[in-house]
Amino acid sequence: MTDTTSTGADFVVAANRLPVDLERLPDGTQQWKSSPGGLVAALEPFLRSRRGAWVGWPGVPDVEVEPITDGDMTLHPVPLSSAELTDYYEGFANATLWPLYHDVVAPPMFHRHWWNAYVKINVRFAAATAKVASEGATVWVQDYQLQLVPQMLRGLRPDLRIGFFLHIPFPPVELFMQLPWRAELVHGLLGADLVGFQLPGGAQNFLILARRLTGMLATKSAVGMGTKPGQVTTGDRTVRVGAFPISIDSTALDKCARSRPIRQRAAEIRKELGNPATIVLGVDRLDYTKGIDVRLRALGELYAENRISAHDVVMVQLATPSRERVEHYRRMRNHIEQAVSRINGEFGRVGHPTVHYLHQSMPRNELTALFVAADVMLVTPVRDGMNLVAKEYVACRHDLSGTLVLSEFAGAAAELTSAFLVNPHDLDGIKNAIEAAITADPAEGRRRMRALRRQVMTHDVQRWARSFLDALGAS
Repeated sequence: MTDTTSTGADFVVAANRLPVDLERLPDGTQQWKSSPGGLVAALEPFLRSRRGAWVGWPGVPDVEVEPITDGDMTLHPVPLSSAELTDYYEGFANATLWPLYHDVVAPPMFHRHWWNAYVKINVRFAAATAKVASEGATVWVQDYQLQLVPQMLRGLRPDLRIGFFLHIPFPPVELFMQLPWRAELVHGLLGADLVGFQLPGGAQNFLILARRLTGMLATKSAVGMGTKPGQVTTGDRTVRVGAFPISIDSTALDKCARSRPIRQRAAEIRKELGNPATIVLGVDRLDYTKGIDVRLRALGELYAENRISAHDVVMVQLATPSRERVEHYRRMRNHIEQAVSRINGEFGRVGHPTVHYLHQSMPRNELTALFVAADVMLVTPVRDGMNLVAKEYVACRHDLSGTLVLSEFAGAAAELTSAFLVNPHDLDGIKNAIEAAITADPAEGRRRMRALRRQVMTHDVQRWARSFLDALGAS
């Protein structure tokens, strides 16, 4: 393998997190474990095929870790202190940018010391990436935590080819303009040669902002700027802007779902749940954008109205722990767990709860078995950049069984048009869609799933990465 510490890597991913987490054990020792998340699942196979390098935080604050080799890629940890994690990550990234970019589902908070920490950490990531990359290398910067890195990296290493991809939605202009540091963020993104978004609407919002903020940026940088469709001209550089909907390694997931151990485990799951007629599944990171509360309310009302039977229909809701040090997330967890308890208290029986709630991370094989076992998948975010869970469920349905209820406000809805699409703010509409998905004629269900699988199996993560890198001119 290429020794990236001496010669540099020709292909580098810079992301907030490494694809592995450093875990502290009770005895004081440390070990590496695979890191969950759609970004890792999407990028890791492609990066390994390029034998490249990944720059990111190791998942534990206040540690200094040497670069490590993980198979066909080298990992370069970027350290964060506990205070920096609080201000940069929990603060600016997830209490300012996250709600702002998700259509202000929750009020964003604007604090100058958070912004200062965000700048400081972006400087650190840019410096680490510049050190890792070889002469003329391609660097692919990922997501909202590192939006200043492209411009910083260009200042350090003008020889690099730089791409940036935003995995979450990019907000309407009127919302983005609330941000006190709006011009600085746009300027940071314009350091890239190619800026990618999940949907055309996000790309268009960015182009409008670049035009609107021209005066501010020109004042700050003394560089004129103009725009035309699909690109922004800044000084003597042209920045391309486009939509590149992310996907999954659908072939690998399809193969896994067909395997005997997974099918046997899926059958065991159904037996453990009491062999109900219908298993409804939700799989989400515990976040206020995911719409877990509204689907639980819809399910409870369907039971109460006798439109579905608690004896025949059970739900499994996996809620992966997220940002547990943030008070808002702790309150949300309590709210969801109270809703689960109310439903089980009203409609469950001794030894037979109607909602099986799991607040934990789950191994990939166990999650795949859940996808195979479930008859109905509920994906109801109030806003989501893409939502790879919807695509993962479809990739697991090789027998064309199963139905997908999908929010119109998930990026995946633009591709998965044969799902039962719902407005997550319309409770009656969600109830109707869940009932329709449960009672769908098998022939209609197969027709819908066939169309969904055609899209997911064709447009996989490799195609996503190739399309972005082709546009970047780096393939």
